[in-house]
Amino acid sequence: MNGATTAAGPASATVRTAPSAVPFTGARAGRAPLTWGQRAIWHAIGRTAPNDHYFNLGRILPLADRGAPVDGPRLAAAVAALLGRHEALRTRLALGEDGEPGQLLFAEGEIAVEVYEEPDPARTDLAAEELLAGLTGRRFDYTGEWPVRFGAVRCGGRITHAVFALCHLAADGHGAEVLVRDLRLLVRRGSAGRPAAGTPYDLAHAQAGPAGRRRGAAALARWEADLRRMPPTMFAEPVAEPRAPRFWTGRLVSAALPRAVDALAAVHRVSGSTVLLAAAAALVAADRGHPSAAIMPIAGNRAAADHRELVSTLSQDALVVLDLPEDLDGGAVFTDLLPAAWRAALAGYRAAAYDPVEWDALLARIARERGTEVHPYCCFNDMRLVERPLSAAQLPTAEELDGLRRRTVLDFPATQELVACRYCLHLTGDDSALTVTLTADTAHLPPAAIHAHLRAIEEVLVASAAGDPPRLAALPGLLDRFTDREFTEHGFTEHGPAEHAPAAEHRDPAS
Repeated sequence: MNGATTAAGPASATVRTAPSAVPFTGARAGRAPLTWGQRAIWHAIGRTAPNDHYFNLGRILPLADRGAPVDGPRLAAAVAALLGRHEALRTRLALGEDGEPGQLLFAEGEIAVEVYEEPDPARTDLAAEELLAGLTGRRFDYTGEWPVRFGAVRCGGRITHAVFALCHLAADGHGAEVLVRDLRLLVRRGSAGRPAAGTPYDLAHAQAGPAGRRRGAAALARWEADLRRMPPTMFAEPVAEPRAPRFWTGRLVSAALPRAVDALAAVHRVSGSTVLLAAAAALVAADRGHPSAAIMPIAGNRAAADHRELVSTLSQDALVVLDLPEDLDGGAVFTDLLPAAWRAALAGYRAAAYDPVEWDALLARIARERGTEVHPYCCFNDMRLVERPLSAAQLPTAEELDGLRRRTVLDFPATQELVACRYCLHLTGDDSALTVTLTADTAHLPPAAIHAHLRAIEEVLVASAAGDPPRLAALPGLLDRFTDREFTEHGFTEHGPAEHAPAAEHRDPAS
């Protein structure tokens, strides 16, 4: 990692070195079909191309915060060991003569590491962010490039940050965190312990075998039962002219939500993810007057012991159909949904591993039988990795929640031209703040409606945690009230939010 440097920009002290080549070796090579998770993300990539860099995952590993200084050779050795350890990083997409995708595992190779030289210690964090943006901001060459890109920031001869971008065919969010942990251990100790028991290569062959096909068929039987009874879709008819770009991302950063969600989970003995899913589902149903909500959460599929540490793309879509209670007198409240939401979520997650080719065939058959396309076009992705249950003594007061809520920030950080969904809710954050982003089709959810859904999620959960859960019959009015507020407070224009719309105080972590 000592190549010649070139200037990164005018008057910029940061320079970019010529990429260094790091050789690596692994235990075996071979060819296999795609796993179900890989095939699912490959289908999504095909629907999103050429904007499929949207699926890239990025991580930054700070290395200057503790321990002995790290130099280039030490990082190179850790990178080589990481690729030897995880077969997913040595695997490329392989297309057969008939175009059928598979995976090709290599036993050895060479990978480039791009290095930014940053002489100012105060700018190394910024340099790492810039490097990450460059690595994740372009699509992968799925057949001709390794599914990971490495970079590093060096200051005064010391590596301050390791940076990598992952192709989603190689890993999901949990797998990315396993790589961060292993790279840290390999840099600091030279060893990361025993590798995961399973591999994507072995999993692909198992899923293609008789037992795997039986498990997949059982999962799709559950899907079929729900597809027959759910509303055909959640947002059927456009309500506005689409904006350009068509898909807008609204973002709410709330310090009140983590406390409210944890409190409701503790009191009602469900997971925090179920609490958030129930709030989103109730509001989606209220928006269009559905008697039930159908949402497709992203399931991690890591319950099996040999999957927990596996670097691969295991996540697939689940289907959760939440029936709203009969509410003849209008007295049902949001928290009445939580037990049913817990049961529906468990059933959906248990049926979230299946062959996407068979899934496509199932949806086509159900559409023919029902005479219309059947697909929620409504997804939910909780990317938080850890939930910490509260004790009764830790439950927040209404006053505490009200104070935290005054710090809530709402904005529009991004727009896109093409997303294969109409309502995509993503959750990230920690104990200090929860970031909720909603990417939506502006023909079905105009910008003000996007912000209204985000505000309403916070309102429903904070009010419920404070002991005053809103009535389900009142949710349509709540959405209308927040929609009107967005127009009057933030003054949307034809080209985007007005300049005085609030800016976010927190950066959404890379997913």
